[in-house]
Amino acid sequence: MEEKFITIDGNKIRYLESGGTDKTIVLLHGIGASAERWEFVIPEFSKHYKVIVPDLIGFGHSDKPLVDYTTEFFSDFLSSFLQKLGIARTNIIGSSLGGQITAKYASQHQEVIENLVLVSPSGIMKHSTPALDAYVMAALYPDIEVAKNAFQMMAGPARQINQKIIENFVERMKLPNAKMAFMSTLLGLRNAETITKSLKKISVPTLIIWGEDDPVIPVKYADEFVSSIQDCRFYMMDNCGHTPYVDDPKRFAKLVLDFLEN
Repeated sequence: MEEKFITIDGNKIRYLESGGTDKTIVLLHGIGASAERWEFVIPEFSKHYKVIVPDLIGFGHSDKPLVDYTTEFFSDFLSSFLQKLGIARTNIIGSSLGGQITAKYASQHQEVIENLVLVSPSGIMKHSTPALDAYVMAALYPDIEVAKNAFQMMAGPARQINQKIIENFVERMKLPNAKMAFMSTLLGLRNAETITKSLKKISVPTLIIWGEDDPVIPVKYADEFVSSIQDCRFYMMDNCGHTPYVDDPKRFAKLVLDFLEN
């Protein structure tokens, strides 16, 4: 993976790039995460596609301006990011917050998207869960043990958590303005309308993937996504939590590649 930087509206944006084909996949991470969250599936995707993975503005090692981090703000950022890189057509995969951003963007810019994959997306659930509460606490009080507890809750008690993931999260949340961006995003999500109206506008081929054991956004919220999007397929990954591309990257990558190729 090659680390690159561009400037959008005066803000430095970091992204990773891998692969060298003409076809592209853009991967969008969730709240509090960074491009590295996708590191286990990037090698599989880059065999067939050019893979582009930004640190969303406000997260990772991208700049964190003092703005309101609403879904509309992130959708506009995605539009500017793709235009800056000269990407006219692409596949997009969004996880959690990234899924909600992708769906919002897709409802307004379907001419850009070839195929859409949403992974345990936010946008329908309006109340918190114990795992999400633990994650918010880890973001506000970035400590190794607090973060370890949160990631363990999100993945499930039987799954071993990579220590590097925990350490990187704590390091990122200690960066200037990181907590502000996190909380502004969280408030923006909670104050936003449910994404149902936007989903009904999406007609591009879409795959919804959800971890069966997701304690952050339970799989029951998949129903409204599947029933609202016109051309939609659904796959529930057993023995997976909120990030199935981390829990079972080989199977996740195969599901996505089969969908994109067919």
